Amino acid sequence: MPLKQNNIHMTKPDHKIIFHAYPQSPVAEKIRVAFGIKQLSWHSVEIPRLPPKPLLTTLTGGYRRTPVMQIGADIYCDSFCITEELEARFLSPSIYPTADAGLARCLSRWTDGALFDLAVKIVLGAAGDSLPEDFAEDRGRLYLGGDNWAENLKKANTQLPHLVAQLRVYLSWLDQMLADGRKFLLCNEASAFDAQIYHVVWFIRGRFNGGEALLAEFPNVTRWEKNTETLGHGTSTSLSAEDAIQIAGATSPKTKEHVADNDPQGLKLGMKIKVGPDVESGEQFVTGTVRYADAQRIAINRICDQTNSDVCVHFPRTGYRIEV
Repeated sequence: MPLKQNNIHMTKPDHKIIFHAYPQSPVAEKIRVAFGIKQLSWHSVEIPRLPPKPLLTTLTGGYRRTPVMQIGADIYCDSFCITEELEARFLSPSIYPTADAGLARCLSRWTDGALFDLAVKIVLGAAGDSLPEDFAEDRGRLYLGGDNWAENLKKANTQLPHLVAQLRVYLSWLDQMLADGRKFLLCNEASAFDAQIYHVVWFIRGRFNGGEALLAEFPNVTRWEKNTETLGHGTSTSLSAEDAIQIAGATSPKTKEHVADNDPQGLKLGMKIKVGPDVESGEQFVTGTVRYADAQRIAINRICDQTNSDVCVHFPRTGYRIEV
């Protein structure tokens, strides 16, 4: 049975999903696949690929990564947090169809971390000097080591054969696993793990000039990739960023107020904190007051500066730093 989720929200499942992303984002593609698995309807707000992103950060309080999900005045940052919220709100079909939900969640820390970072190094390293300078610096700071991004980008270029060889190992393992004819990675039902792996394969095929040849080596992975692609993205309609902000301003957060016992950082309701990615990337932390905290999630209250109204911004605890 899928792992039971804490019900930290109190909104109805039919409250509209607003998805802030851009089409080329591989991390957004992971969530679009989750929409497809659950056959959800959602509103699409296209955001810029590079900062500044003022119509997004007015909602998030400074968080600039892609994607962000909004439901009313509740704002969900990070794809892991978004996936977990989708599962909690829309129970069927589950994205955890087997008894291994905890393992799938643990593996997501690898797919979203080391595996995705490897794919980024391959894509950026292969592009080399052809990358636009502003894009190279922005993504370099996010994924290639902060102030050392330029040096690390050159290293990725010179070490490209080694990096591809590392990715090839993982693809070979997946291909062996899929050799039994299963439709998806865990079983014959699609799961969060399919979305997690698919977004990396989608990125490599579409953005690495050697991607087609690399993936052609692995027929079982290619078959699985096509199965995952046929899941689609649910049903989307366009929405302007301005309208999304007005929707947030016209309602209030629905997340319940609660802090679980034994919080290692001593968090209390109403405590002022800052939250941001646990990497040295120079990103702005989001400041607010604690509304909800447990072992898996932190949610903070803040005021949206454009609407002067309350919003609640959600983050996963894993991969994020809380500063008191």
